[in-house]
Amino acid sequence: MSEYIAPVRDMQFVLQELAGLEQVARLPGYEEATPDLVDAVLEEAAKFAGGVLSPLNWSGDQEGAKWQDNAVTMPAGFKEAYKLFAESGWTALACEPEWGGQGLPKVVAAAVAEMWKSANHAFSLCPLLTAGAIEALELSGTDKLKETYLEKMVSGEWTGTMNLTEPNAGSDLAAVRTRAEPQADGSYKIFGQKIFITYGDHDMAENIVHLVLARTPTAPEGVKGISLFVVPKFLIGADGSLGEHNDAYCVSIEHKLGIHASPTSIMAFGDNGGAIGDLVGEENRGLEYMFIMMNAARFGVGLEGVAACERSYQRARDYARERIQCTDIGVRGGPKVAIIHHPDVRRMLMTMRAHAEATRALAYVVAAAHDAAVRHTDAAERKRNQAFVDLMIPVVKGWSTECGVAVASIGVQVHGGMGYVEETGAAQHLRDAQISTIYEGTTGIQANDLIGRKMAREGGATLKTLIADMRALDAELAGQGGAQFAAIRARLTAGIDAVARAGEWLVATYGPDVRAASAGAVPFLKLLGTVAGGWLMARAALAAQAKIAGGDSDPFYPAKIVTARFYADHVLSQAEGLASSVTDGAEGVMALPEEMF
Repeated sequence: MSEYIAPVRDMQFVLQELAGLEQVARLPGYEEATPDLVDAVLEEAAKFAGGVLSPLNWSGDQEGAKWQDNAVTMPAGFKEAYKLFAESGWTALACEPEWGGQGLPKVVAAAVAEMWKSANHAFSLCPLLTAGAIEALELSGTDKLKETYLEKMVSGEWTGTMNLTEPNAGSDLAAVRTRAEPQADGSYKIFGQKIFITYGDHDMAENIVHLVLARTPTAPEGVKGISLFVVPKFLIGADGSLGEHNDAYCVSIEHKLGIHASPTSIMAFGDNGGAIGDLVGEENRGLEYMFIMMNAARFGVGLEGVAACERSYQRARDYARERIQCTDIGVRGGPKVAIIHHPDVRRMLMTMRAHAEATRALAYVVAAAHDAAVRHTDAAERKRNQAFVDLMIPVVKGWSTECGVAVASIGVQVHGGMGYVEETGAAQHLRDAQISTIYEGTTGIQANDLIGRKMAREGGATLKTLIADMRALDAELAGQGGAQFAAIRARLTAGIDAVARAGEWLVATYGPDVRAASAGAVPFLKLLGTVAGGWLMARAALAAQAKIAGGDSDPFYPAKIVTARFYADHVLSQAEGLASSVTDGAEGVMALPEEMF
């Protein structure tokens, strides 16, 4: 079974040519993110991903996390791998230097995180949740909470979780019933149960820091009455030492379709007198604070989609090179050849490759915009970049993960019958990828966030800015000449027109008929992702052409142009159909009487 090999060359290209790493390195605090340093980070991360994490992926899936007596034991090798992961500084990559972090840009951390997710999806979820918890405490915690928790979490000695979902609440956080009772010393006792808590318990770190949504006795009903609390697995003394086990226990773990090595916990708080916790920020602002974690996690889950595309592609490509079956099509009596010779297998592999490159490009560009939104010296630039990030986070999350599932399914198809056999590894990628479309809100939730909070609320202003940016590429494409760029230009123009038409319809319809608009939300999210991906693939083709024109003979560059052309012909060509589903499809969605289902 082949191991993961990080696509460092493509990552470098996207960082430099599309995400604008040079501009990111000019932002205050990011001056050390030089190309040489970033290349060194990527090379070392690639070694760790391929040499340490990837070999544990299959065995971890087969063994799975084990629960007994309210405690979780990780599969063989995971504890040692996590210790090396933390000691190597990977937990601290993008964290603030004040707490022991390395302070590298989010866009660099995104590229590295993609490697962890490709190499070992289940392992990667632990640092993902910890990073979100760190960010929430940095932005909302008191000085005391920061001093107590952040250094240990940044170093990886302690990990973090977020506890939102309850058995009767699901995605409806207004229904949260976990309660927090204030104590005389200023702390709170937490009582309640949370479900689907990723890495709610494990044996890789000495403490686990739970961020828990709960209601105080005086809280109003609904989402306006939710507060956020930090509840450690082990209580922490005044000197920072660990004390007794808090009344917070994992009472079970779920038996899941995939990511078997990632413990998805049912957490019980307060069964034995109350779990001790501290309020984060102000009462009744918990959902606001938790969304800090959730947005970070949504982006991180989007990277899982990128990773699923890449890893599934690599495994299918390697199999297609080795699997000998049938003669070359149109050749009578010739020798049998590897299936990579066959046109339909090529089509599938190109579909996988193109989606890996397009989703990667979009994720890195959004990450770079996040860096600018936080660090740019010009307030107007910060605002512009933040608006772009807000618009595109649900697309990165929703579209990329949907692509990940589709591409992993194609990977099984490339393997044929052997893809349905666990030993080849293709099935695991599909099983693991399925959860990514659900984590941190289903695709439907992402899509309704996109058309409602991110578009209708502002009259589609940010979308119009993005459309203008995409249209600005037309002159460059027109100036290239040749069939490749003519095809890319034609498909991209049609795709942009489709986004504009569907976007205008949604903004106009959302107020008077929100149900009709919501019926087209997911098709629009896929449409925007598809066209934004095509825009970036076109930019990649132009950058590659410039390298070729400058005398660079690296075959990497012609391959970028070919892949962009394929994306235009086979993926961007779907844009007009998606737009029609948005503008014309609502009636069919809602027409059938409920009793007919």
